[in-house]
Amino acid sequence: MMREGGEFRELMLQVFRTRMSFRRAMQRTLKRNNAGITFEMLQILSSLWHEQGITQQVLAERTAKDKACLTNLMNNLEKKGYVCRKEDPADRRSKLVYLTKEGEEFRNQIRPILDQVYVNAEQIIGLDSIRTMMSELKSVYDVLENI
Repeated sequence: MMREGGEFRELMLQVFRTRMSFRRAMQRTLKRNNAGITFEMLQILSSLWHEQGITQQVLAERTAKDKACLTNLMNNLEKKGYVCRKEDPADRRSKLVYLTKEGEEFRNQIRPILDQVYVNAEQIIGLDSIRTMMSELKSVYDVLENI
């Protein structure tokens, strides 16, 4: 017999396991295609693909990385020539992060490869199932945000 809250605990564990499985699938795809970056670096680049000129603090929040981890990732991405940091004109203590020309080219090269992971999973799982799961997970999110 499962104890109280046990089913919800199992749900959260499954969400976590699913996230880790997604991470491994993307890491395998990066490795198979000789991308030369880690999943963590991909998270940073992906955020910048959506919005550039943001502070490292915003980037850390969006990728759920602590300051030390983000600094390390940024240094590695800068060494690869994919990102650059520029002084924020509004706050000299703050740096804004941008993709370089090489970073843009890398996006154009790797994005279709990564998109194929999503396409393959979507075809196997099916749109109806995905929409149902998204709706259910949004409900769980809403509950947790209000507890």
